[in-house]
Parts: sequence; structure tokens; C-alpha cells
Amino acid sequence: MIPPPLIDALRTRYSEPQRHYHSWDHIEALLRHYRRWEAHFHRPVPVLWALYWHDAIYDPQAKDNEEQSAILLEHDAQGHLPADDIAFAAAIVCATTAHKVPDGLSAEDAADAALFLDLDLSILGTPVQVYDRYETDIRKEYAFVPEVAFCAGRGAILKGFLARERLYLTDLAHAEWDAPARANLKRAIAALQPSQ
Repeated sequence: MIPPPLIDALRTRYSEPQRHYHSWDHIEALLRHYRRWEAHFHRPVPVLWALYWHDAIYDPQAKDNEEQSAILLEHDAQGHLPADDIAFAAAIVCATTAHKVPDGLSAEDAADAALFLDLDLSILGTPVQVYDRYETDIRKEYAFVPEVAFCAGRGAILKGFLARERLYLTDLAHAEWDAPARANLKRAIAALQPSQ
């Protein structure tokens, strides 16, 4: 159980004005998936803490949001979680930088990290209208980037996901989201191309 004062503080962070996609709605969407698949996690408690804190620090112009979010989690979790759970939760948060399972984890922890990372990319496999809203919200978060530069950078990110042999790391998420995610990515990439 995460203490209500910590949840309240997080809600305040996730309501900051620079957030359009990385908001409390994103946390609630991940919570719905987490609750559906909670039985698949070997260590559900630290995964839940990682879920709540993974975007706690979010500045679209910064390069260390994940690291700073992990540091905040380590601070906030003191006295509430055992040290090894805090370390694992922080490692999961840091893993969202590259969306790769960290090296050095046990098989069970690696499986938990993989499923969490898949949850974090669940937006890619949502229905068309939900996905399109996501792209609109990401553009708002990067409103300071000129259009041409944004299209080039965003296109590169989406092409990187599409090029992966496995977009989702777990069989569970792969079965549910891979096909719609690839369709969404192709459509979004095409929309970013300069008009002829």
C-alpha cells in the first residue's frame, strides 16, 4: 500500500502544465493493465511503486527525467519498502529510458521488468482514436521544437520501435498489442512525412 500523502504529491506532479500525455491519465491507464496482469508479476509491490513514479519528474527539455524520477522514488520509498525492493523499483524506472531490461537481474526480476516496460508501451497498441490523441499530446509537450525538427526526431523514434523484431518483450503483451501497434506506428510515421 502506498501512503495516500505520497499519492497526493504524485498527483500534483502529474498535473504540471507541461504534461499532456505524461499525466495522471497515463498512470491510471497503466494501473488498469497492471491490475489485469498483476498475477503475472513475481514482485508486484516494487513494480507498482515503479509504475507510480516512472514519470514523476518530467521536463520535455531535460535528458535525465527517468534518473531523476528514480531518485525521487528512492527518497519517497524510504521507510515504506525494503531496500532491495526500492533498488528494484528504481532500476525499472531507469529502464524506461531505453525500454530495455537491465542487465544483472534475476530471471524473475527480468520478467517483471519486461512486463512493466510492455505496459509502458501499451499506448502504441490502442485503438486509432486513442493513439492519435497520444501523438497530439506528445506534440503539445514538445511545442518548443520547430515542426520540421519535431517530425524528423519523432519519425526516427517511431521508426526505431517499428524496426524492432519484438516490439513487446513478453508473449502476453506481444499477443495483445503487437499488430495494432505496428499499424499505428506505420500510420504515424506516414503522417510525419513532408507533404509532396
